[in-house]
Amino acid sequence: MLDIKVNQVLDCKGLACPMPIVKTKKAMDQLESGQVIEVQATDKGSLADIQGWARNTGHQYLGTVEEGDLLKHYLRKSSPNEVKEEKKHPLTASNDELLKRLQAAENVTILDVRESAEYSFNRIPGAVSIPLGELEDRLGELKPEDELYVVCRTGARSDLACQLLASKGFKQVKNVIPGMSEWTGPTEKL
Repeated sequence: MLDIKVNQVLDCKGLACPMPIVKTKKAMDQLESGQVIEVQATDKGSLADIQGWARNTGHQYLGTVEEGDLLKHYLRKSSPNEVKEEKKHPLTASNDELLKRLQAAENVTILDVRESAEYSFNRIPGAVSIPLGELEDRLGELKPEDELYVVCRTGARSDLACQLLASKGFKQVKNVIPGMSEWTGPTEKL
């Protein structure tokens, strides 16, 4: 068993994206530089979310321990000179904009970066499933020249995915906001 000294334990069990990140941001603001927080979560997508958030803010992701269904994420608060201003991907599309493009049968690729279980039970027909945590390893499945509409449940995880894709040379990437939580277009499931 790991013996990790933590300064704060944050309970995010039972919360879905984006709430573990929202609560982590608030808790991190209360810590001093160098202190460590343990974020306890049950959302499997929180692993990629926490890693991506840490990478984008400059805080140090130390690792994750799995204990059954419980994920314990460890983060160290960076010093002020290490912290980056959190950025958002500049190109977005509304759910309505994506729906109109689909209804017009325009050639767009929909990338769903939610976890496999979320995708299985409710997805936009034709959407490609690559969970955020697998995206970097599976970039070869996507064409950098394609117009990509990236969806998740709320727009938070898809924002991280858009930033990753843009950093890897994908030029036509849009974050669909607010995502599947308010999608009114057609859906399908397995």
